[in-house]
Amino acid sequence: MEKLDYKKEFKDLYQPKKVPSIIDVPEMVFITAEGMGNPNTCTEYKKALEILYGLSFTIKMSKMNNTQPRGYFEYTVPPLEGLWYCDGISFDGMNAADKDKFRWISMIRQPEFVTEKVFEQARTALSKKKPELDLNKAKLIKFTEGLCVQIMHIGSYDCEGESILKLKAFAEENGYREDFSHNRLHHELYLSDPRRCAEEKLKTVIRHPIVKK
Repeated sequence: MEKLDYKKEFKDLYQPKKVPSIIDVPEMVFITAEGMGNPNTCTEYKKALEILYGLSFTIKMSKMNNTQPRGYFEYTVPPLEGLWYCDGISFDGMNAADKDKFRWISMIRQPEFVTEKVFEQARTALSKKKPELDLNKAKLIKFTEGLCVQIMHIGSYDCEGESILKLKAFAEENGYREDFSHNRLHHELYLSDPRRCAEEKLKTVIRHPIVKK
C-alpha cells in the first residue's frame, strides 16, 4: 500500500503559495499539548513537543508489534503545528514583544482511525518507555478551523511580520476581516526542521481566521 503523505495529498492545507489565499479548513483530528513561555528557551515547550512526537510515532509504529488499530494505513506523520495567543490581547502574530508571555497549543494531526481508545493505548505504551513525561498534558481533539487566509512564509520566525501584513491587506481587499477569538487563533504550520534547515529557508504556513465583513 502506498504511504499517505499529508503534505503532498492535501496541498491546499500544507503547500500554499507565497501570496495570500482563502481556505475553508475542515475538521481534523489532532493530539495537542499546551502551555506558556518562550518556545526558544522554556523547558515546558520542549517537553510538549516530546510528548506530541512520542505519541504520534507510537501510533504510527504500532504495526511493528501487531497492535495497530482497525483501519490503520501507512502514512507519514504530519508536520508540527502551533496555535499562539497572549492573555489580555487579540494576538495577531505581531503584537507581543515579550515571548515569555506567549501561550501556545502545539499539535500534530492524526489519521482518522485515531480514536480515544487508540489514543489511550498509545499513552499507556509511551508511559512505559518514557515515565518521566507527563502524558496527562496531551489531549485528543477534533478541530474545525473554518474560513481562513493563509500564506507560505519563507525565512526566520522572527521575520513573519511582512507575511502577516500581506495576509491582513489581502483579507481587507477581498471583503474580509480577521476574526480572532478564544478558539480562532494565530496559526503556524512548520514544514521545515530548524535543526537541519538554514534559517532563511525555513518554510512556515501562517494562517489567520477571517469572516466576511
